[in-house]
Formats: sequence, structure tokens, C-alpha cells
Amino acid sequence: MKAFYEKHREIILYVVFGVLTTLVNWGSYTFFVRVCSLGVSVSNALSWSASVIFAFLTNKKWVFESTSWKPATLLREGATFLSARALTGAIELICVPWLAKLGFDKPFYSLFNKLGIKIGILYTDGIYSKVVLAIVIVILNYVFSKLIVFRKKQAGAA
Repeated sequence: MKAFYEKHREIILYVVFGVLTTLVNWGSYTFFVRVCSLGVSVSNALSWSASVIFAFLTNKKWVFESTSWKPATLLREGATFLSARALTGAIELICVPWLAKLGFDKPFYSLFNKLGIKIGILYTDGIYSKVVLAIVIVILNYVFSKLIVFRKKQAGAA
């Protein structure tokens, strides 16, 4: 088991902190809406910001083990991380409604009807588009973080 963990440590930690990032997003959203009585849009923006900060810090320290906390490094990593998350966020904002409008979800609704499954959330407009895009976004965020944001310097490189 230890050998498996060592071989796949980075991906395992990325998934674990991804789940925690989602909990930060949902928890802070609920806090902003219910406790602070903020509107949905403001709460969503604030919870997205909180989750991106949390994801940046946990990815930097534990997932990709970027050890420099120098201001120039933080600025470069932070700016590229934020840019990558803004890009993947825009992809989700554009593609979920687009896929839903194209009817991507309809085969899933038909399948659940044929199976006699009547759980309400399974019939939410765009939910399957959102699930598929979430998988794509997680993969893109990992690739951007590994290859661009927290890239390792090659040995012998200046």
C-alpha cells in the first residue's frame, strides 16, 4: 500500500485537497448566504475566491511541494494559478449551458425514467453537462498546475 501511495502521491493528494476545496466552496457559500445574508451572486464570487485561495495554498505546499515563499515566486505562481482557474471557470460557465442547450442531458433523463428512478437532483437542468465538465475541469486544473504553475525546474537549468 505504501508503494502505491508513493507512486501516486501527487494525484492522491490532488484529489483529497480537491474534495476539501469543494467543501470550502460549499461551506463558505452557505455561510455567506445564510449567516451574512448576502445575495447568491456575491456569495458565489466570495466562495469561489475562498476556494481558489485554499486550493492554491494546499496545492503549493502539499501536492506539488513548491517550497519557495519568496514574493516573486508567490506572485508568479499565484498569478498563473488564478489565471488558470479563471480560464477553466470561464470554460465551465460557457460549456455547461451550451451542452445543456444541445440536449446533452436528455439521454440521462430518459435512462433514469426507464429505470424508474425519480430522484429530483437527477432531473436538474444541465446537471450531467456540469458533471462531465467538472471532470474535464479537474483534469485541466491538474495539468495547468503541474506543467505551468508549479513546474519543477530541470536539473542544470538556470
